Amino acid sequence: MAADLSTIVKAYDVRGVVPDQWDEETSALLGAAFVRVTGADAIVVGHDMRPSSPGLSGAFARGAAALGADVTEIGLCSTDQLYYASGALGLPGAMFTASHNPAQYNGIKMCRAGAAPVGQDTGLADIRRLAEQWSESGAPEPAATPGTISRRDTLDGYAAHLRGLVDLSGIRPLKVVVDAGNGMGGHTVPTVLAGLPLDVVPMYFELDGTFPNHEANPLDPANLVDLQARVRAEGADLGLAFDGDADRCFVVDERGEPVSPSAVTALVAARELARNGGTGTIIHNLITSWSVPEVVREHGGTPVRTRVGHSFIKQEMATSGAIFGGEHSAHYYFKDFWNADTGMLAALHVLAALGGQTGPLSSLVASYDRYAGSGEINSTVADQAGRLAAIKDAYAGRDGVTLDELDGLTVSAADWWFNVRPSNTEPLLRLNAEARDTVTMEKIRDEALSLIRA
Repeated sequence: MAADLSTIVKAYDVRGVVPDQWDEETSALLGAAFVRVTGADAIVVGHDMRPSSPGLSGAFARGAAALGADVTEIGLCSTDQLYYASGALGLPGAMFTASHNPAQYNGIKMCRAGAAPVGQDTGLADIRRLAEQWSESGAPEPAATPGTISRRDTLDGYAAHLRGLVDLSGIRPLKVVVDAGNGMGGHTVPTVLAGLPLDVVPMYFELDGTFPNHEANPLDPANLVDLQARVRAEGADLGLAFDGDADRCFVVDERGEPVSPSAVTALVAARELARNGGTGTIIHNLITSWSVPEVVREHGGTPVRTRVGHSFIKQEMATSGAIFGGEHSAHYYFKDFWNADTGMLAALHVLAALGGQTGPLSSLVASYDRYAGSGEINSTVADQAGRLAAIKDAYAGRDGVTLDELDGLTVSAADWWFNVRPSNTEPLLRLNAEARDTVTMEKIRDEALSLIRA
């Protein structure tokens, strides 16, 4: 029987429980399939701090080398460090991580040369099919000349590349608390921030894929509590929180209050537009705040609205030549970073903006955070399509209300909007609502939730 990889090969990556759903043997087949599908004669491979990561990434490398590809292993790295290596070396890459998932999970994020994403429609489905075939028929015929496996350290190059994209030379001294969540931020932050006028207070920098302190998912407010308390206790200027593979960064102001990723998107968009002569395209997904397109237009840019998901953002970045893109989930994409996402570069922009003026972060971001938002609210729903249809029926034909179905259902009026999207992997509907004031937002939020949960 061929292995069924449908449970672990997702829309954009591989992810599952080790060894229950996949193991090193599976990983070696995926490495061989990756080389066959991409046609690569050389690849780069990196991994996070999870206990299973070195073994899985090593097996993938051996599978790739058996088919003749030379493999450069960069060892411990963040996901955006792997993207840097793919871009700088001009090689397809594979990053072993399950991001913020619990310790028993692991996964692979794959890209073509220049950090171009590999998803279901861009090679991932073919990689799965080949790996399944080989699991039934036996390993593929090895190349006449196997590839080599070598090691390379890319951390210094990664840090230098990021530092070259943001002018931090004139910033004032800042005290910053950084919560790495025992993830890869503990590996990258010391090198990236070295030599800057920063008093860095480290939290949970010890690499530990069992996540002994809290889940490495700053999108969940519960995982920001320690950082918020430490920022207040230290009298720090700001706090930064990274997820497990350190490709996302969340920001906390001097009061310990979370800064909306939409506000960070707007702030970075304004800075990137200034770097590019006050012109350029900025991508934002459809559930970022109204503030984002407003700020983009005010600074001379052109906002482009997309579906949620990194594959859509990266595709639109490439198609439109956009200089920057941001999502509500704190993924930030840069043209100067091969259109890939890097929370670390967004963090450097925040540090540069804050350090370039005298006021506190809360005042700086106030002009980028103009509306009342609900945040994302998940509801377990048995019939996603039926609930979406009911919401559509409830609002269709209302005066001053427009509907669009770019991604789920977005309902908009002059003073408010909300979006309801089905999860691709769980029986959930996700609600995001925003209005010009809190009272209106709460009214619209509760009205939408009553329809979702009916």
